Amino acid sequence: MSSQQVSCAITLLSMAEWTDSGIVIGVRRFGETDVILDALTPERGRVRGLVYGGISRKKRAALEPGNTLRLEWRARSADNLGHFAVAEPEIERASRMMADPLALSGLAAVCDILREALSESEAKPGLYEATEVLLSSFGDADIWPAIFIRWELGLLSLTGYGLNLDRCAVTGGNDGLTHVSPRTGRAVRGSEAEDYLHKLLVLPGFLTDSSAPATPDAVGHGFRLTGYFLKRRLFAEMNKDAPEARYMMLERLERAGRLVAAGG
Repeated sequence: MSSQQVSCAITLLSMAEWTDSGIVIGVRRFGETDVILDALTPERGRVRGLVYGGISRKKRAALEPGNTLRLEWRARSADNLGHFAVAEPEIERASRMMADPLALSGLAAVCDILREALSESEAKPGLYEATEVLLSSFGDADIWPAIFIRWELGLLSLTGYGLNLDRCAVTGGNDGLTHVSPRTGRAVRGSEAEDYLHKLLVLPGFLTDSSAPATPDAVGHGFRLTGYFLKRRLFAEMNKDAPEARYMMLERLERAGRLVAAGG
């Protein structure tokens, strides 16, 4: 075998490649004709790669944020920025949301939160499936804000900042939970902490009781709860604020009467 053949064989052996589904969470132009695709996958978490010719009209439609694609990723090694071969979307959501400003604001918030919160190639079991459920709910504005809050709670848990909403931090009881300590992230009964209620975060009933309604007031308290820990714990550790797209989503939901902003 010639030295050239040996070199080619070594290159092929060192190539990294995989095939998986991926939710588009970002696209950035790279050069004149290519883009860098940012995607969330079930097995590898957040991944990035080049898409050659990604600005073409045909490919651009498939690469809209929120779409689920079948991806083929290849690189010289697992540590290199690889490139994607992109097939037709498995689920095409982006085009269905174009006429719904509320859904678009939710989609933008999801994508920005994922890009800002997740390191590359770090699997988060269950996050992909939960994100698919959330994105699929955006067609119904009566339910998706509450699902979004539950999704944020799941993200906090997967990134090491989970809240304990199962039992009262004072008595250990699992009923009548009404508030959360901003210091510990643990639920409490308001009746057990009356002197400190002004310092606690309201725990909306729908997060502990599936039969409780997600009223606009409850949704407002839910977003304030998750937002506190996203901003003060998760993103503060990265010296970041929560993404601007999240604030814009909350403003749109408030204007549409889907939430009542909680004070503080």
